[in-house]
Amino acid sequence: MWVGVGATVCALSVLAGAFGAHGLKARLDPASLELWETAARYFMYSGFGLIAVGLAGAAMEKPVGPAGWSLLAGGVIFSGTVAILALGGPRWLGAVTPIGGVLMIVGFVLLAWQALR
Repeated sequence: MWVGVGATVCALSVLAGAFGAHGLKARLDPASLELWETAARYFMYSGFGLIAVGLAGAAMEKPVGPAGWSLLAGGVIFSGTVAILALGGPRWLGAVTPIGGVLMIVGFVLLAWQALR
C-alpha cells in the first residue's frame, strides 16, 4: 500500500511544482514562489519516504505502518501549511508547519529503527 501512496504523493508533488512554475509565476512574488517550491519539494521527500517504507516493509516483513502514517501526515501538514502561506493564508499557520516537519523526522527515524532492529 505504501508504495502506491508514496508514488501518488510524488505525482502530486510534481503537479504542484509545475503549477507553481507555470500557473503561479505571474501571480506570486518571488518569496511566495520560493515557499511554494519548498512545499512541493518537501512533499516529494515524504513521497520518497513512503515508497521506502513500502519497499522496506515488504523486504523486512516487519510492520512499518507507524513510519508511513507519520511521513504521510507530516508531509501533508508541512507542505500544506507552507503552500497555504505561499498563497497568502493566515500567518498563524506558520506555527503549525513545524509539527509537520517533526512528524516527517519521526517517520524517517521509525523507518530507520525498524530497519536496524
